[in-house]
Amino acid sequence: MVDEMSNEKILNKISYFENRDFDTFVDVLISTYEPVSLGFVNQHSINLMHSDKTIYEQFFSLSYLLRDGIGVKLACIYKGIDPKDNLNGTDFIPKIINAINKSDRDVNFFAFGTSEPWLSEGALNLFKTKDVITENGFLDEDVYIKNFELNARENTLNCVVLAMGMPKQEKIALLLSQIRVPSLIICGGAIIDFQAGKVKRSPDLLRKLGLEWLYRFASEPKRLFKRYVIGIPKFFYNLIVN
Repeated sequence: MVDEMSNEKILNKISYFENRDFDTFVDVLISTYEPVSLGFVNQHSINLMHSDKTIYEQFFSLSYLLRDGIGVKLACIYKGIDPKDNLNGTDFIPKIINAINKSDRDVNFFAFGTSEPWLSEGALNLFKTKDVITENGFLDEDVYIKNFELNARENTLNCVVLAMGMPKQEKIALLLSQIRVPSLIICGGAIIDFQAGKVKRSPDLLRKLGLEWLYRFASEPKRLFKRYVIGIPKFFYNLIVN
């Protein structure tokens, strides 16, 4: 790995917050009149960044990155960085949407990701309205760009949740942010599936212990084998060696 893709640069790109700073940070996000993008960094995303310079650059193009998970917490401690609170997308994104709905801004909601019936059901539960522009998450990238160009409004906050997984969502976030309208573009991973009940959250105790990943692996071992069984040792190897 070359120096420009070092762990220090990845960790220093992250914005670290305490939960008590939540309201102030969200106010910054939803008051924008420019494109703003938000992503989350966990062990898997750091592995992806190490594996491909293009993916690394797509993550770094996002306006804000937040820490997600115990792996990045341990990496921060190892590198002498205060990790502060865990701000994973599954918990944090609904809080952002709730704050938008309580604000005085006109908003135009988009949900790009997963498939039906989970897409409509999850979007309704997340945004608390049926007035959401949706698109299946398994289409070509230009479909989402054309959809946004057609439906985005110049005098409204266009809030886009990309729920199609890494690194596709980060690439699309970069492309959408080049369309100069007021927008908040959120890389949400499985957030729509969680909201629809397709994917279950782990028990509270496992979340508090930072072991939600273990619950997800036990629920979907075949799909997540590479991410965790291979990915976790790879993550710590890169952390120590590089």
